[in-house]
Amino acid sequence: MTPTEWGIVALAVAGAFFGGVAAVGLVRLPDVYTRSHAASKSDTLGAILAIAAAALALQTGLSTAKSVFLLLFMFITNPTAAHAVARAAQDQGIEPWTADEGDDK
Repeated sequence: MTPTEWGIVALAVAGAFFGGVAAVGLVRLPDVYTRSHAASKSDTLGAILAIAAAALALQTGLSTAKSVFLLLFMFITNPTAAHAVARAAQDQGIEPWTADEGDDK
């Protein structure tokens, strides 16, 4: 395998890993605020790494340019959407999850 192919595989595997971390975070975390955090951070990084792998694999002018624009779009929209979800939850009066003081395990 060439170094470019190794880079593509590394980016794709890293993207899949962070996508999996985001999925586990959405299932395991207790409230909308922590789930929003998991989705915005891990999912954004996973998607960006996967798109970077695709851009590196395509290596053509127009396809790579489209991938770069998609990367920029993801950098802007994913955190903005997570903020909007958290703000909507706050406006609805949803309280953040906190551990009970008597819940020492």
